[in-house]
Amino acid sequence: MPKSAKKRKDKAADFAKAKLKLGREKRAPSNVIDTSFKARSIALPTQSIAAVKDETAPTTKRKLTINDLLTHLKHYNPSVKRDALAGLNELLEAHWSLINKNLSLLINQLARLINDEDASVRKQLLAFFTWLLPRIPQEDLIPHASALVLFTASAQTHIFPEIRIDAVRFLGLLLDFIPVPLVQGWDSTDSTNGKRILEGYLGNLSAGLKYGDGDASSSTVVTSSGVILSPTSKLAVLQSFLSFLRTGLSIGKRERIRQDSHNALHAWYMSQFFTTQNAFRAFEEALRPRLEQPSRADLSTSGDYSQTYSLYDYETPWTMQELENTLQSSGDSKRENSGDSTLSFLLRLSRTLHPVLVSTFLDCASAVFTPDGKESDTETMMVLAVSRLVSLLYGTILSENEDVPSSTLSELENFLGYMTPYFPFSPSNSRDIKIIESFQDLNIIYCELTSLLVLHSNSISLNRATNGSSTQTQQSKSSEAMKLRVRLVSEYITKLLRGQSGHVSQSLSGASYLALLPSIWSIVNNSNAELSLSASDVLQATLEHAKKSPSKSSAKRLAIEFVARLVLLDTESQFRGSFRAGGSDRMGQRFDNWLIHLPQVLWEIGGSDPMATEVIFRFLLRLLQRQPSFIVAETISALSARLVPYFAVTHSVRGQRSGPYSQLSAFHKHLCLDMVSTLLAYVNQSGPDTQRVCPLVKAVRLAVADTGEQSYWTHVWRDI
Repeated sequence: MPKSAKKRKDKAADFAKAKLKLGREKRAPSNVIDTSFKARSIALPTQSIAAVKDETAPTTKRKLTINDLLTHLKHYNPSVKRDALAGLNELLEAHWSLINKNLSLLINQLARLINDEDASVRKQLLAFFTWLLPRIPQEDLIPHASALVLFTASAQTHIFPEIRIDAVRFLGLLLDFIPVPLVQGWDSTDSTNGKRILEGYLGNLSAGLKYGDGDASSSTVVTSSGVILSPTSKLAVLQSFLSFLRTGLSIGKRERIRQDSHNALHAWYMSQFFTTQNAFRAFEEALRPRLEQPSRADLSTSGDYSQTYSLYDYETPWTMQELENTLQSSGDSKRENSGDSTLSFLLRLSRTLHPVLVSTFLDCASAVFTPDGKESDTETMMVLAVSRLVSLLYGTILSENEDVPSSTLSELENFLGYMTPYFPFSPSNSRDIKIIESFQDLNIIYCELTSLLVLHSNSISLNRATNGSSTQTQQSKSSEAMKLRVRLVSEYITKLLRGQSGHVSQSLSGASYLALLPSIWSIVNNSNAELSLSASDVLQATLEHAKKSPSKSSAKRLAIEFVARLVLLDTESQFRGSFRAGGSDRMGQRFDNWLIHLPQVLWEIGGSDPMATEVIFRFLLRLLQRQPSFIVAETISALSARLVPYFAVTHSVRGQRSGPYSQLSAFHKHLCLDMVSTLLAYVNQSGPDTQRVCPLVKAVRLAVADTGEQSYWTHVWRDI
């Protein structure tokens, strides 16, 4: 009987050759023998039973010393490295003295983990750095900064995007504790730490900074493409990059970057309206408050009264801070020489970043500024970060250089053109205070950018008028757009200063008011007749706010300094701007009302704000010395009458009481007496008014009686 088909098929299968398909590995036989083997080894001397261990060395709960933990940082297992970081935190917190002799080895081992491929290890490392770095003095960290910068810059260009973003977070932390090594040489053409980090930022933002001929006018730009970031990651890069640029510019001592609401006001926006820079510096020095003891680096005498300053004791050794101030003052000339290279570099950088900033703003604007939409925190903060970058770059360029290329101005106008349809920015339905403050910052940035263009155009027209040339063809295209922006900004500033803005509280912060000052100045100093109504409204709102704001608010001193400059501009012969405080009787009366309220401010702040007190004293002293024409005698008489309670008060029950004058330091008391003596001399010069002057003289005599200032007052009063 013939074999069945099934038996024949099974027999043939034993000798059949399997057909291999493309891309598939050859199947192993079923009877293959596994020849691999495993073996355990002893790592000498750490695992040797003959090793001698120091029983007195501090250990963790797991009996691990600091050397053991540093060794575990090199382990291939991520969990071992995380446990080692936690152990270091535990051990150093209990035995901080170990950091002194192990700092170098510790920093080098930790720096290698910055570009670790495990996300949990990097997260643990960032948390450990956040705990460790604030506890180490900066002078001990700087020698080890090279290792941190090396591995952080390497992580910025890693193939994995997660590592690049974490590197940005590490940079943000390092900028807080060792900023100088990170930004050193960021604006140079050499291969420095700052340059490598800047290129890493630009690579993450899909931008480049390599030009064909190294000139800002070159059209060949090499950009890095293919880097796609999520909105959250891009926001982290933009915010860290903004912090990096701010640090680099602040270390360069750029005047505009150093502005702070806690420091004295620096009206850089007025400098271009003086005939010379020396004239502007002299104008600034007239109101600049000084420390109670002058710096040894500044040996010039005061222009007020030389007897208010004591002689130096040269036998006393100099402190390190005084030596550092002297070295910084002697190095100003070197920084001025490097300023041109920094500005040219900023021109290239702004040109490179302009497409990225515009595209990012347009991508997020439709979602953030939708009337009926819900604002996203990430997209809102991204728009704010982009706007701050534009303000930082173009603000530094335009505020410190009058000869700006037309392409740079076109870039700024282009960006403002995309922002204008949404101005003023306001949240739709959000009540989150963070969102509201972000939109207010956007509005202030828009006002500041507009003021930069207005100030630059006013400077150009002023120079042309001085030189006798007039060319209006180039400005005709953008003049209408500029007028529209100025009107929009004027309306917003007027409402904001009067507390009529719907989403912002009536009290402005010091930082917000400081950012508004360039915009206010550019409007009130504008010579365009079509914008005279806007200028009048803004000036009136500024004076009302300067008078009604609380005396102890952060914006009060800044408002006093700004209005004081507006008043003294009428007495400056080298001022060539169009603003005049006494331009009309109505406006002069408003300045008089503001001037009369200053004694009330002095009374309310008492001795709590010495800087504001000194600013008021110096302003009144300069005002009485220069005697502007729009200040009438009745105003001076009212001022002297209101100063009486500042020295002495007669209470109906308690009797004679000392005024806030008694709370001042010796330096401010002398400055106050100088101001009063000048006031009395001014009143006697314009005509004796015994009914107003006698109470002030009696109050001053009561305040200085039996004090160290009595002889000084007798001396200055006898000279009147």
